[in-house]
Amino acid sequence: MLLSIRNIALIFIILFTFKVSAQSIVNEKQKDTSSTGSLFIHDTKQAVLGVKHSFTRPLHWKKKDFTTLGTVILGAAALSTVDDETSAFFVRQKPPQFFQEFGTRFGSPQVYFMTNAGLYGYGLFTKNEKLRKLSVLIIASSFTTGVIQSVSKTAFGRARPLNGNKSNEFRFWSNKPEFHSFPSGHTVLSMTMSHAIAKQFNNTWSKVAVYSIGAVVPVSRLFAGAHWLTDVGIGAVLSIAVVDTIDKFLFKTNAYSYKKEKTVSWNMSFSGNQIGLIGTF
Repeated sequence: MLLSIRNIALIFIILFTFKVSAQSIVNEKQKDTSSTGSLFIHDTKQAVLGVKHSFTRPLHWKKKDFTTLGTVILGAAALSTVDDETSAFFVRQKPPQFFQEFGTRFGSPQVYFMTNAGLYGYGLFTKNEKLRKLSVLIIASSFTTGVIQSVSKTAFGRARPLNGNKSNEFRFWSNKPEFHSFPSGHTVLSMTMSHAIAKQFNNTWSKVAVYSIGAVVPVSRLFAGAHWLTDVGIGAVLSIAVVDTIDKFLFKTNAYSYKKEKTVSWNMSFSGNQIGLIGTF
C-alpha cells in the first residue's frame, strides 16, 4: 500500500523531532572503512541474534526475574480492577484531533517501520555506528514484541472497550478484531522505539522529550476507547523489558564499539497501596 501524504508528512515530522533530540548521536559519528554491504550484513546478523536471545532468555531466568514477573502480574491484576472506570473517563474526554491522529498513525506498523527505515538508512549510508546500533535495537525489539503481542491478542481474546463491552469479557483464540484488546499493539511499537531512543542519552530532558512523544500513542488509544488501561500498561512493560534485554545483549557481545555511559533503568513497584513503574536515570 502506498503511503498517503499525511503519513509521509508524519514520518518527516517524527524523524525531524528525533533528530533534534538526538543531535549528539548524529554528530558523534565514528569513522568506519567497512563497505555499506558488509555493515548491512553485520547489522542483520546482530538483529537476528538479538531476537534469538530475547526469546530464549526466559530459559535462563533466575529467582529475581520470576519475582519481577510475579510483580508485573499482581500489578496488572490490581490495575484491572479500575479498567472499566478509567476507560469511561478517557472516552468522555475530547482531545485535540491532531493528538489523536498522531497517536494512531505513529503507532501503526506502516509509519513505524518507515520511520525506523529512515533512521537506519541514514546511519548505514553515513556509517554512523550509533544510529545503526539504535536501529538494530529497535528492529530486533519490535520483531520480538510484535510476535508476543500478536499471539497474546488472539490467545486472550479480550474485548475492546467499544460497543459497551466490559473489561472482563474474553473469547480465547478469537480472530475478531473487537476481541484483540490485550495488549495494545500501538503502545508496544511506540514504547519500543521511544525507550530504545531514550536509552541513548544521558541528558534527562532529552529522555523526557522522547518519552513524551512515545506516550502520545497509548494515551490516544485510551481516548479512542480502543484499549483498557491494563492493555497499554502491559504493552509498555513488555516493550521496556524486551528493549533492555536486547540492549544488554548487544553491549555484552561487543557487536558495536560504541558504548553509552549511562542508561535508564526501569523497575516495577507493587505494594499494598502503590503500583508503579520507576525509572532511574
